[in-house]
Amino acid sequence: MHPDVLKLGLVSFLTDLSSEMVFAVFAVFFTTVAGASTALLGLIEGLADFSASALNYLAGWLSDRSGRRKGLVVAGYGFSTLAKAILLLSSSIAALAWFRVIERLGKGFRGPPRDAWLASMAPEKSRGYAFGVHKALDKAGAVLGPLVAYGVLSWWGESASTYRLLFAVALVPALASVLVLLWVQEPPGVPQARARFGASWQQLSPAFKRFLLPAGVFALAYFSLGFLLLKAHTLGFSVTEIVLLYAGFNLVCVLAAPLVGWLGDRVGRRHIVLLGYALYAALNLWLVWAGSRWEMVAVFVLYGLFYAVEDSQSKAFIADLEPERRATALGAYSGMTGLLYLPASLLAGALWSVAPGWAFGTAAALAGVAMGVLLCRPPGGGGV
Repeated sequence: MHPDVLKLGLVSFLTDLSSEMVFAVFAVFFTTVAGASTALLGLIEGLADFSASALNYLAGWLSDRSGRRKGLVVAGYGFSTLAKAILLLSSSIAALAWFRVIERLGKGFRGPPRDAWLASMAPEKSRGYAFGVHKALDKAGAVLGPLVAYGVLSWWGESASTYRLLFAVALVPALASVLVLLWVQEPPGVPQARARFGASWQQLSPAFKRFLLPAGVFALAYFSLGFLLLKAHTLGFSVTEIVLLYAGFNLVCVLAAPLVGWLGDRVGRRHIVLLGYALYAALNLWLVWAGSRWEMVAVFVLYGLFYAVEDSQSKAFIADLEPERRATALGAYSGMTGLLYLPASLLAGALWSVAPGWAFGTAAALAGVAMGVLLCRPPGGGGV
């Protein structure tokens, strides 16, 4: 494995360590401490996903056009780091909403260039494993972050001053991630100076474009994890217990991601993507009727397995389908799915206000439709 895969993994580890300290408590803090409604949570989470995707296509196109990755990646991580300072200034509903949206803008700008950079480090036969290892390091930070949040809340109690302390602690690894990234050397790339922004879509492969249809349908089913955390809260889990559940979910993802990537290298990544869709549909069906604490623990474990499949292997699959304009394709994919996450989260928030089971049942049905579309219209390409 290329050593820079591990270095980029360390950057993601530190960033997730920072972000997940906040996200582990955000949904409950936003609704119970700040006093926002679940409908507003759905709107903010949808806007956050939208902001994370708004710059994806532009960032990918800029990266392919210049042949450079690092500058855009540094800018994206730096922007997310600066956004966390908002939490130190105010804990109002408006400030929390602005933080959630602005912080995701940085993610959107860094994602496609970083994933294209990562794909260029690994040959096709081991690309899934490289993405899996990177995801494992990324989510290792998401394991430690909630545990740090748990320690802070357990030691000092669930008060407004403790949350402010937690937000201050979260800023430290975010700053460290940018410093580590500055030390990673970028290999020379191949610029595509003639790639005009308006014509870049036509230059993408038909196989990649076919994959966007099932991916888009699935995006409509993929509402924010915050609703899963709220489901646990309604079943009697305290905020500190929810933080532990969230850490467990991320731990499963860490352990499963390299194995899932290795498996995808051997059986074909399309089959692994289908597995992710099926697992998500089954989990949401279970959540319609889940009513006990042990069921929620099991759901969080299986959700970690799903996340190991969906978040890394779809990107490895796209890198196979589009070998020349990877950053543009990854940006188009992230941009399209992010646009659809907004109505998905709005729908989930609205259905939740009627009955939580309606939100989970709708997600299961849409995931089943996405499976059918991917089976009936396979994109083809390498690694499938």
